[in-house]
Amino acid sequence: MAVCSLKNWDIKIGDGQPLVVIAGLNVLENLELALEVGAHLKKVTAELGLPYVFKASFDKANRSSIKSYRGPGLEKGLAMLAEVKKQLNVPIAADLHEIDQAEAVAAVVDVVQIPAFLCRQTDLVVAAARATHKAGGLLHVKKGQFLAPWDCKNIVDKVAEATGSRTGTVLCERGTSFGYNNLVVDMLGFAEMKKLGVPVTIDATHAVQLPGADPRTQGASTGGRRDGVATIARSAVAAGADGIFLEFHPRPDEALCDPLCCLDIKEAKGLLTSLKAIRAAV
Repeated sequence: MAVCSLKNWDIKIGDGQPLVVIAGLNVLENLELALEVGAHLKKVTAELGLPYVFKASFDKANRSSIKSYRGPGLEKGLAMLAEVKKQLNVPIAADLHEIDQAEAVAAVVDVVQIPAFLCRQTDLVVAAARATHKAGGLLHVKKGQFLAPWDCKNIVDKVAEATGSRTGTVLCERGTSFGYNNLVVDMLGFAEMKKLGVPVTIDATHAVQLPGADPRTQGASTGGRRDGVATIARSAVAAGADGIFLEFHPRPDEALCDPLCCLDIKEAKGLLTSLKAIRAAV
């Protein structure tokens, strides 16, 4: 049975556990917005009895254009995330991109995320796994858009060899490249990844990306199909996903990163209510 524990927060993810909600902003814009979104999502998940982890990136390094907004950076971003953690009393999820960020990030972030494009970067995966394991957190590895589900075995094996444990790794599905500017989620992939003995989540926000296909910037940013997020999320939970990864904004069209993929914060309760019911049915 694949179950991982975030011991400092009494949260378990995996078979037989409640659906874990990893949700927040795509990228940190300012502290006030982070607190607003985090507070709303904490309230909604508490009402539904779902474990909650606040998510926001301090740096979005893999942008389509050099002019794209990336975030406040490591030092300022971690300070903002630490403040959100302190004020809202919630665990934090964020991604990292460089080996030398691992220790600093794991000291603040409870769920350290490896971006999909970097999931085969051995030194990064090993450094993040060791730092996260030492800090008592979880490593959340997004499956690359170029990987078959069963090829994630190599990722899990790397982490196990680096840390001596397979119990702190969570895999995340976020779609597979399918032709130009499109992603497709194979719902059969959840069972395949869970055969590796780890919990699996769905990044329903980035699964609806249309990479490099934002008509407003002539390909200088990523497009998306916001109306498909709920469909992907519900289908994935029905297929066995143990956690849901979602990004919200009070004014989605004004979001500084992936505005065409994130949901209006007002939609959170309705969507999460339906996902809880599907999880219970499954």
